[in-house]
Parts: sequence; C-alpha cells; structure tokens
Amino acid sequence: MSKNKPKILVTNDDGITAKGIRNLIKEMCKLGDVYVVAPDKPQSGKGHAITIDAILELKPVKVADGAMVEVACSGTPADCVKLAINEVLEVKPDLCVSGINHGSNSSISVIYSGTMSAAIEAGIEGIPSIGFSLCDYSKDADFEEARPFVYKIAKQVLENGLPDGVVLNVNFPKMSEEAYQGIKVCRQARANWREKFDKRINPLGKEYFWLTGEFENLDAGEDTDEYWLAKNYISLVPIQFDLTAHHMIQKLNTWKLNE
Repeated sequence: MSKNKPKILVTNDDGITAKGIRNLIKEMCKLGDVYVVAPDKPQSGKGHAITIDAILELKPVKVADGAMVEVACSGTPADCVKLAINEVLEVKPDLCVSGINHGSNSSISVIYSGTMSAAIEAGIEGIPSIGFSLCDYSKDADFEEARPFVYKIAKQVLENGLPDGVVLNVNFPKMSEEAYQGIKVCRQARANWREKFDKRINPLGKEYFWLTGEFENLDAGEDTDEYWLAKNYISLVPIQFDLTAHHMIQKLNTWKLNE
C-alpha cells in the first residue's frame, strides 16, 4: 500500500472473473492502489439486495492485472461493498468503481442494476463512486475503446470529488466501426420495460416461467442518456439515492391528513 496513492475499491455484478471488471482493474491501477471485492458468481439484476438469511463468505483469489488484493464474495454487489469497507480494507477508499458491466444500465435499468447498486452503496458510505456499463451483453464484449474514457472520468472524480448523495452512472454505446463521439452529461430517460413471461412445462409436467420483454423509450427529449447513446456518445448521468419527491411535500401538507 502506497501512502500517497488513492485507494480504489473495484467491484461489479458480473462476477470477479468477468472480462469487464478485468479491464476496469487495469485502468484503475494506473490511478492508485486497487482493492477488488466482487461476487464469486454472476449477480446481475440483483438491485440493492443484501444477504440477511444466509452466511457470507470471502475467499482470497490469485491477484492479477495489478491489484493489491482480490477477494471473491458469496453475496450480492451491495454485500461486496459492505464487506470491503468493514472487513477487507483497513481505511475507507478514496473512490469506488463498479463494472464495467456487460450490458446497459441506462434509463430505468439503473434501479434493477447490481452494478449501480454497488456504486450507490459506496456513495451511501460517503465514498465518491461511479458505475460503468457497456451496452453489449456478450461475455466477450470489446471494452478496448471504453478504457481511456473510464480512466479519464475516474481521474476527474478523484481530482474534483462528488457532492454527498451523488453517484455517476456512465454508459458506453456498443463498440462499432465508428469511434465514440465524446461524453455527454445528461439526464435519465423516462422509459420502461414491457415484461412478458414465457410459460413452459418441465419434464415433470410443472409450469415454470422465463422473464422476457422489450425496452420501451417513452422520452422524446434530446437531453437524455438514451438519446445520446443512440448517437454513439458516452452518457454520464449524475444520480441520487434520496428518493424523496421534494416537490410533493408542500402539496401533501394541504391534504386533510389529521382531521
């Protein structure tokens, strides 16, 4: 551990061996001392779930890609951050980065995302945090073009900090022949998933279901993550975990709630 280098916590939801996190570790090692605590298996779509009804295990793994320490956790992404802060690291990290996720976490997907929930958990602890995602679900996705931007954004957060209660959600378009056009600071698009359930019958005659569905963008705005991702820009959305609808408080106080 170096006294003058930033301490960077790296985590994800695709699992500690995923290609995305391996690329993220390599970039963060250029910025500071890296400590990896990530799930021992894929945990996509877990949101901000935490483990309260089962044991949690931490298992050191062979250090690779330049990290100081790597630990696989049997729990969720949020569990990983909690255990990293309380059991693995001797001091609170200067930065937490989560990802690089295999798949988009733009728009409404942020609330389901284990990647972003890990970053939010660190943000709750007062640690500047970023979630990175590439809009490519393939396990062999190409992260090469995204890496310089990951470095640049993380460096800016280390130099400038983030306000309390704010976490960055960064999404990269899927790699194409065209280079990324740049970074756009924008807002989360208003969108939804139109879920469908594919009902099937197993060999024993019992019903089971597979969740399917389609993403539906309901937002025609030209200042959203979905708008700029479609134009091959990297989207950067500042998000907050205070879910209070502050604009509604005054109106609710006009209701006859105590009569």
